[in-house]
Amino acid sequence: MFLEKVREKVLLFDGAMGTLLQAKGLSLGECPEQWNLTKPEIIKEIHKSYFDAGADCVETNSFGGTKAKLNKFGLANKCYEFNKAAAELAREVTPSGKFVAASIGSTGEMLEPYGDFSIQECYDNYAEQMVALKDGGVDVLCIETMMDLEEAKIALKAAKENTSLPVIVSMTYNQSPKGYKTLMGNSISQVLTELINSGVDIIGSNCGNGVENMIEILREYKDTSPDTYFLIQPNAGLPDIVDGKTIYKETPEIMKNKIIDLLKIGVNIIGGCCGTTPDHIRAFREILDNN
Repeated sequence: MFLEKVREKVLLFDGAMGTLLQAKGLSLGECPEQWNLTKPEIIKEIHKSYFDAGADCVETNSFGGTKAKLNKFGLANKCYEFNKAAAELAREVTPSGKFVAASIGSTGEMLEPYGDFSIQECYDNYAEQMVALKDGGVDVLCIETMMDLEEAKIALKAAKENTSLPVIVSMTYNQSPKGYKTLMGNSISQVLTELINSGVDIIGSNCGNGVENMIEILREYKDTSPDTYFLIQPNAGLPDIVDGKTIYKETPEIMKNKIIDLLKIGVNIIGGCCGTTPDHIRAFREILDNN
């Protein structure tokens, strides 16, 4: 159903979750996924605000939901419960014909041989989270903000072997003198080749860049693999720290005028990452409806 819709039209995802949670009082050092149990009404309100703004799909409040990430808060034993609740809350407020994507972030651990996190541990972390999200009723898995292609491939394998859901893998790139590379030095062509060979359904890029850089990334994606479906979720520009607060300067008005370029290149799914709000998504919806 989800993939059929992607083939039919450009889909609009939601914007940031963390930005809105902080605005609702999430403090530094607090576990966002815990709010799925302690403040479920706020999570549902955020999802609803994105649907009201015109989103076709929202992402669950589960970005840091692997056992390894939750362990930093002493909450590793809550992995299944937090993730299943994340999916159920989003599902509860999803209108008919709209979708829920599971937000799955990095474990935050360094894989062997660079660190002491084994491939098996990494796989098990993702498998447990993904099964909980599947059981909660998501339509698609979105493995996102990945900076290490090896970890992304392990997560993709866990997704394919433990669920029958479509899978998006979305990478984060830095601009370098030799083009766009992940933190671990993976090039765009390497990312595309290896993810496609591993059975990914959709490839994306999110976070780390504003729209202008994302236009360049999408162009390289399309030039390298014209038949692949692509997701792009830019930040609202790069953050500035003002009076101890993180400020993103790209307003909905600024961003929406650049969204047209993504459409011209052939993006399949568009949304927002850090700093984007329901107002940004409303502006994107306006562009999609008129182009």
